[in-house]
Amino acid sequence: MEILNTTPDREITVQRILNFPIELVYKAFEEPNHLKNWWGPKGFTNTFHTFEFMPGGKWIFTMHGPDKGNYKNECNFIIVEKNKLLVWDHYVNPKFYVIVQFKEIAKSKTELTFKQLFDSVELRDKIKKYTKGKNEENFDRLENELSKMKGK
Repeated sequence: MEILNTTPDREITVQRILNFPIELVYKAFEEPNHLKNWWGPKGFTNTFHTFEFMPGGKWIFTMHGPDKGNYKNECNFIIVEKNKLLVWDHYVNPKFYVIVQFKEIAKSKTELTFKQLFDSVELRDKIKKYTKGKNEENFDRLENELSKMKGK
């Protein structure tokens, strides 16, 4: 798929090694009851309106900021490959694609690569000013949710 062939100047990429099995990491994306708990930077909460986790499915949600602001998000899932790859189109402003790659490193270690792909370097640069460190906060929240999931 053409979308997977990106150039670094149009991407924001975060990668992290998670000390959890790949199946559990994927489940944190796949199940909305888990995803809503960790999606977004520190202090954000989510209201999911539609979550159709399949190619062509919609994901419509509102992110609620810790201080003020509600941020409507609308996405279409393009690729859903269990324990391997997720691709979705965030088609409201700011428009971008998300590519999430899952790679098993060991039985209980997963490498997660999260890319946001923009149509232009200018849009990427504009968004990067606001997201600096925020994707890392998102992954911190993911690790916290995975710890809770593992304990169940």
